[in-house]
Amino acid sequence: MTRTRTAVVTGASSGIGAATARELAAAGFHVFCAARRVDRLEALAAEIGGTAVACDVTDAGAVARLAETVGDTLDVLVNNAGGALGVDPVAEADVDQWRRMYEINVIGMVQVTQALVSALDASGAGTVVNIGSTAGHWVYEGGGGYVAAKHAVAAATETLRLELNGRPIRVTEIAPGMVQTEEFSLVRLGSQERADAVYEGVEDPLTAEDIAQTIGWVVGRPAHVNVDLLVVRPLAQASNKKVHRGPLLRRG
Repeated sequence: MTRTRTAVVTGASSGIGAATARELAAAGFHVFCAARRVDRLEALAAEIGGTAVACDVTDAGAVARLAETVGDTLDVLVNNAGGALGVDPVAEADVDQWRRMYEINVIGMVQVTQALVSALDASGAGTVVNIGSTAGHWVYEGGGGYVAAKHAVAAATETLRLELNGRPIRVTEIAPGMVQTEEFSLVRLGSQERADAVYEGVEDPLTAEDIAQTIGWVVGRPAHVNVDLLVVRPLAQASNKKVHRGPLLRRG
């Protein structure tokens, strides 16, 4: 009897995480949907036939309970939980916001990976997908804390790949650019008006589903194929700060 493949998606209660859970479930995975907001998780798990697991990735006890729920074998781990807070210059930054971003984006990713790496190994063909950001590769003003945290994600991902070399676990970073979700910019900026302004005039920013499909493609490659880093931007965005606002210039 063929074993049902399993996946863990953190930050699964909204945005890229929820879209990824749906994408992997459609590909035949039983998905453990992990996040803090249990009501949303339970609705998602019921929709896709998955398992809802209440988990704050910064809480070591909650992460241990997630690993216990998953069991001895795991095929895919998507470390998606993260986020940004504020746009203050470094010299004026709220250090508590920096600390919180590091805890969620970096420490949470490390704790979940530590807890599940033996189960990924046991699958014989495990995959870790860490959701980074273009902010983890190119700096920009006002991004200080988030940029620093996502650079740490990129560095930890590369180091993990080196350290797991020779074991049957692929390690990938997906680094999205401008993705319009219902919460990312709202949480970062604190108002819907400011969040909407980020995407104002941009023709077709990426969606959560775009990134979920990218994750699905990476996971679906043959087991010997490792995609180290995949940077994904909308056509209108050439760099973190160069964004075309208005209709794209089309001929004919």
